[in-house]
Amino acid sequence: MASESTQIERNLKAEVKIYYDLQAPELRPAPLLVALHGYGASKRQMMREARLMVPANFAIAAIQGLHQHMKEPKEPGGPLRFGFGWLTNFHPEESLALHHQAVLDLIETVVAEGIVDRERIFLLGFSQSCALNYRFAFTHADQLRGVIGICGGLPGDWQTSESYKSTNAAVFHLAGNQDEFYTPERVRDYAKQLRLRASDVTFKSYEVGHDFAPTMSDDIRQWLEIRSE
Repeated sequence: MASESTQIERNLKAEVKIYYDLQAPELRPAPLLVALHGYGASKRQMMREARLMVPANFAIAAIQGLHQHMKEPKEPGGPLRFGFGWLTNFHPEESLALHHQAVLDLIETVVAEGIVDRERIFLLGFSQSCALNYRFAFTHADQLRGVIGICGGLPGDWQTSESYKSTNAAVFHLAGNQDEFYTPERVRDYAKQLRLRASDVTFKSYEVGHDFAPTMSDDIRQWLEIRSE
């Protein structure tokens, strides 16, 4: 008679490569904007948007999401497209930890290389990466000069987690009045919530959907110029 078998879940540790594009000005060390794209986009797309937002003296690092997936072709029968995301439903805490470590490692690398001024680092996220960046900014409260969130949300555990600390980093949250995902009703109290842990909070709404707008880029550039001095 065969003996009963036991099935258990186990895991193996493996190295993960996280890719990013870096653009740096000639004058160094420079202030840095670390820019993270939304779900389904890529570092190339985020670099293109970030170039429209930063002052000329800034370095830009655009990190690519950890999880690749296929997207529908732009046209029926067209070639498959690929996008990247930051989270999965399976052990999401592991994706969160990788995001935090990627940002920390990137900062340490470009500072050690003399490219970036350690005291003038800013973090920007669009959509899915917005809440991720807020998790980072308020967990590693001494790492950033400022954090920018565009058309995104607050962490789901914002009011319950003991990991989040008060920070001197400035916060700029930009929302779309026509955003179907983060509606005006949903983000109505975001400024109040962010001020629980940050004293310098700017919240501004734009006549746009879940997307970037030229006026956002202009306002972000001015905000960065003032807070990077």
